[in-house]
Amino acid sequence: MKMPEAVTTLPEYAGNPFIASLPDLMPQKGIYAELLAEPAFHEKERNYPSYLRKHCIARLDKCFLPQARQVDLADRFALLLRQGYIGRNPLKHDYLKHLQNGFERIEGRSLDVKVSQPVENTASSFALLGCPGVGKTLSVNRTLGLYPQTIRHDKPFSLVQIVWLRLEAPALGSLKQLCLDFFEAIDTLIDTDYVKRYTIGASVEQMLVHMAHLHALGVLVIDEIQNLRGAKVGAEQLMKFLVKLVNTIGVPVIPVGTFGALPLLQRSFSHARRSTGLGSLLWDRMEPGPVWDQFVKKFWKFQWTKLYTEISNELNATLYDESQGIADLAVKLFMLAQLRLVSISEMRASVSETLTSKLLRTVAKEEFAIVAPMIEALRVNDKEYLAKCDDLRALSDHVGLVLGRALGGQAQESSQPSAQPTSDTVQDTSNGSTDALLISSLLTLGVAQDVARKLVDEALAKDPSGDPLVLMTHVAKILTASPPKQKKPKPTPQQNEQRPANDLRVLVQAGRDNKQSAYAALLEAGVVRPPMLDFAA
Repeated sequence: MKMPEAVTTLPEYAGNPFIASLPDLMPQKGIYAELLAEPAFHEKERNYPSYLRKHCIARLDKCFLPQARQVDLADRFALLLRQGYIGRNPLKHDYLKHLQNGFERIEGRSLDVKVSQPVENTASSFALLGCPGVGKTLSVNRTLGLYPQTIRHDKPFSLVQIVWLRLEAPALGSLKQLCLDFFEAIDTLIDTDYVKRYTIGASVEQMLVHMAHLHALGVLVIDEIQNLRGAKVGAEQLMKFLVKLVNTIGVPVIPVGTFGALPLLQRSFSHARRSTGLGSLLWDRMEPGPVWDQFVKKFWKFQWTKLYTEISNELNATLYDESQGIADLAVKLFMLAQLRLVSISEMRASVSETLTSKLLRTVAKEEFAIVAPMIEALRVNDKEYLAKCDDLRALSDHVGLVLGRALGGQAQESSQPSAQPTSDTVQDTSNGSTDALLISSLLTLGVAQDVARKLVDEALAKDPSGDPLVLMTHVAKILTASPPKQKKPKPTPQQNEQRPANDLRVLVQAGRDNKQSAYAALLEAGVVRPPMLDFAA
């Protein structure tokens, strides 16, 4: 029986150089295998010395264990990218019309110029929104990594094709900043001088026109789209531009952000003609159940403790409670708990390297303090607070410090909670608000409470958006520009014996020692005259 020939492409994709240069399409099992990044692991490593095992444990920080939704994301991206290129085949007349339209828009210095040769638009789009820590940015980066970012064409035309470009949404919604970021990214990528060529002396509208027609851009990813949420001006214009990229120019766009960006996208981006063509992706944290159990099973096997601890219902439940189903937190807690055990046993060989629920809770209490309000909000489903949470960058930075401390040999000798600030120093942090969290962070850095309060107030005055990262940036700038002034120590008073015997201070002090008033002491020393003599004179 003759086997059917393997099908690698479709008629609508055939003969399109922009698509032909892309990697072959894959089934979902192939996508999973390409996305997977397990840490290197060998059973014999459990017998390595503690200082080596800590470095092995650190591998968990870079692992990527895809779930069904990450595979689905990569699958949709493959479709989005190729569909967008169908209408921009450089070997067909439609592409020439695209170029002519671009020329007319550049001449007219506006994307809204009426073009003479309208062409069919095949571009689509979808948004990716999710709870902080579910792995949106990492998943997008892993998906983008499946494709070369640039492809150089020499025949039948000369062009550097930019397959994808990822930018972060400017914090103030500035279109000009987006343009600058765009041209700088391309200059860095292919060594051009577009910043100099297209931004100096140009209006924002002129920059946007050039952005829209450069290098056959396949997909534009705008990450941290929730940054626009606090922008009082500019956000709406930026979103309208993204809509024009999809509907007018034919460049697919993927906004990525937290659920805090949902109202913004519903108000602006949903007007895009094809914004829901592939359906939006909404990633929430995992719920207890088969999906969570399967995820835990994937990473639980990577243990570098001397004793292997089997996963139990109690450990599973504790891990979920302390991470609330957020994949990033779960893996980090598992990693930090192992580091704690190995660090302790390095100092005290009698300690059993066994993972317990008590250990997980202790490590979570100590190392996850910075996100404790968010975890508690997830436990009680405080939607108002969760809407203000953007990401876990602060935790990621903190984990980096923990790793550095552990790998540097500064082991903690006890699994008991470390000394916490007194009730007087934490009174402002009990409500879990953004400013309270910032104050708490500054207190841990050794900044006095009154100084921390003043720094945060100044940052809030400069940027009332409430974004913790932006506010902390302002605080850092204030500290850098005007470091707290050190009080000059008061000069040590000289001893009486170093002063002349007739020094008034010596005489007064001697009188005090004899329980005399200053006047009596000076009178007795003959420095002042008695009142009657004074009067007679």
